[in-house]
Amino acid sequence: MTEAAELPPAPEQARDVFGDRFADAVRYAELLAEAGVQRGLIGPREVPRLWERHLLNCAVLSEVVPEGVTVCDVGSGAGLPGIPLALVREDLKITLLEPLLRRTNFLTEVVELLGLDHVTVVRGRAEEVMGKLPPVHVVTARAVAPLDRLATWGIPLLRPYGEMLALKGDTAEEELKSAATALSKLGAVQTSILHVGEGVVDPMSTVVRVEVGESPGGVRFAAKRAKAARTGRARRRR
Repeated sequence: MTEAAELPPAPEQARDVFGDRFADAVRYAELLAEAGVQRGLIGPREVPRLWERHLLNCAVLSEVVPEGVTVCDVGSGAGLPGIPLALVREDLKITLLEPLLRRTNFLTEVVELLGLDHVTVVRGRAEEVMGKLPPVHVVTARAVAPLDRLATWGIPLLRPYGEMLALKGDTAEEELKSAATALSKLGAVQTSILHVGEGVVDPMSTVVRVEVGESPGGVRFAAKRAKAARTGRARRRR
């Protein structure tokens, strides 16, 4: 049996990034390194680089999230990027969307332990909750799926003129090019690649931003959204 990897001390940058929530960020890192590994939510080899590769890499996404908006973190997994984002941005209303029970159980425990009152955990797939959850301003995702597939799940959850922010690696530009046609059909009106976290993470975090127009998901999802809204109103009248 191999010895469990040890969580390194938090780097100085973490104190600046998380501010008053630094102690909570440390507790979250400890939970990932312990319960997260034990439950198979994160690989043991990731523990030595939890701070740089995971917590800080996700927290710096806050640089491009507008103030006071609603956010849905699709395929949240162990809470990345949703929980680091929640720790640095209490002005946001964040939904952690995750289909697997063992992951939502972990997320619920973390949210309650850290007192993240502005965070809600929802179990389900993106395609199942469309129309059941209020549309959001921003959809976030990290390591969920290739961009074209991710877009079919995330974009329909947006409000008109919302945006999807996907943390990607070296393949960001290639994925964006190959997904261009699919994004257009889903109602995307503008795309860009952003680099965030200067002076905090090296290399900087790469974010693919997909902005939508008045019909998130395009024509394909307009009927589904309308039907879901009618169903919701009928249920409320009962």
